[in-house]
Amino acid sequence: MSSFVENEQLLTDILKKKLSPEFYEYAITHLKDFYDKCYGAWDERAAYTDREGQPRLIRYDKMGNDVSKVWVNEGYKQTVKEAYDTGIAAYPHKEIPELKQKGNYVYSFAQGYLLSQTEAGFYCPVTLTMATAYLLDHYADQELKDHFLPHVLSTGEVELYEGATFLTERQGGSDVGANVVKAVKEDGVYRLFGEKYFASNAGQAGVATVLARMEGAPEGTRGLSLFLVPWRNQDGELNQITIRRLKDKLGVRAVPSGEVEFNGSEAYPIGEADRGFYYMMEALNLSRICNSVASLGIMKRALKEGFAYVSERDAFGQKLIDFPMMQETVVQLQVRHEVQLSALFESIELFERVVRDDVHVTLDDIALNRLYIALIKSRTAKESIDFAHAAIEMHGGNGYIEDFVTPRLLRDAQVLTVWEGTENILALEVLRLVKKFNVHEVFIRDLKRRLGSKKMRMIDVKIEELESILIRLTALSENHQTYYARKVASRMADLLFVVHAYERADDERSLAVADIYRDWL
Repeated sequence: MSSFVENEQLLTDILKKKLSPEFYEYAITHLKDFYDKCYGAWDERAAYTDREGQPRLIRYDKMGNDVSKVWVNEGYKQTVKEAYDTGIAAYPHKEIPELKQKGNYVYSFAQGYLLSQTEAGFYCPVTLTMATAYLLDHYADQELKDHFLPHVLSTGEVELYEGATFLTERQGGSDVGANVVKAVKEDGVYRLFGEKYFASNAGQAGVATVLARMEGAPEGTRGLSLFLVPWRNQDGELNQITIRRLKDKLGVRAVPSGEVEFNGSEAYPIGEADRGFYYMMEALNLSRICNSVASLGIMKRALKEGFAYVSERDAFGQKLIDFPMMQETVVQLQVRHEVQLSALFESIELFERVVRDDVHVTLDDIALNRLYIALIKSRTAKESIDFAHAAIEMHGGNGYIEDFVTPRLLRDAQVLTVWEGTENILALEVLRLVKKFNVHEVFIRDLKRRLGSKKMRMIDVKIEELESILIRLTALSENHQTYYARKVASRMADLLFVVHAYERADDERSLAVADIYRDWL
């Protein structure tokens, strides 16, 4: 039996429920090979990249010309090629040859979950490429699609253009409306001027989607337009782009993040000029799911490494796993991972319906999609840090040593609470949804629907308490709403996961899992 099937029984069960029988057989066959690569060559290359083979900026060539080239090691290049050739970023948008049908996000995120167990750093460029593909496929005109999308969706048949999404500026950060990079139209061509301060996949991306402000556009987010910027022109020369420096990051060292300057870079507008921020926020929802996928991947690796270690390590005359406190630790980690992974893929199914413009999608579905993405991203990012910390403790002193994977897991996990929005930013997103869609009412109805006929007095009481809190929240002043937003969002996440735990409880084991998850909260 494949180690993939042995170690990823929950994932295979999820896929069996959510994919057609034909797609499921394809997925299992290819995920087995994908898993073997993850825990084989890709894992070895990831360790080397993290410790010795990190990206390096080559600013000038031997003649003093600015080349702004980013060097990456050969092993990383090979991982990049092999991973993209599997369709991890492409198949949500194009046909899988063997199946003669378009793939979907459920399968792509299953791949991302496995990849993040061994190389969470590289899953960032994959995420950026997926976001770029999404923006082109949904909002670009046909000419722009025809020219660039086949390269972004390449699985080996044409040259691959990895993607990037550049939002952050020095003066703005999360306040995207403060962005000042400008787009100037010269002889019928738009050119960008200005700096993006935290630009991931710099020097590796073939194209970047960039927010910039056209001349005469209003201030704030309404004045931002979205552009596609090729990294090089048709002659293979830099498109008036300079990398000032690469960031010396705590973790996810595989992905080069830099400060990028546009010095008249040729750019192509995507969609309507006054909708750039909206388009990018739609892509951000996709990236937030990827963030949760990466978090769950790190959680699984931490659990796997910790359990393997305590199962082999002797102390005081017995295995560490034989001690009741250690058993409790392992069980709690397993339960939290299991419930949250299952809940994530449940939300992915809703996301898929919304972005596919399913005729049955309602405003409530759209609101719940955004809400669940925010709640799950916020919670799983924090959990990934907790799991990595727990794995270090399970290893004892060895867990702090770079010979083991645990230090890298902790370093890589830490950024997930920041990328795609901090807990505070996500809480403000929940508040916006409450004001715009009355999502708190939709959320409570959905929780009750999910519980159905399962009468759980404790959970019913918690739902009633939360409903009362949400009603009171809407009556508060703006400052008070903002103050309480994070606390309320956390309670919403608690109930979302507990209700899902019971919703999926269809046998003795899954009911026990739900009970343990409830008691842990």
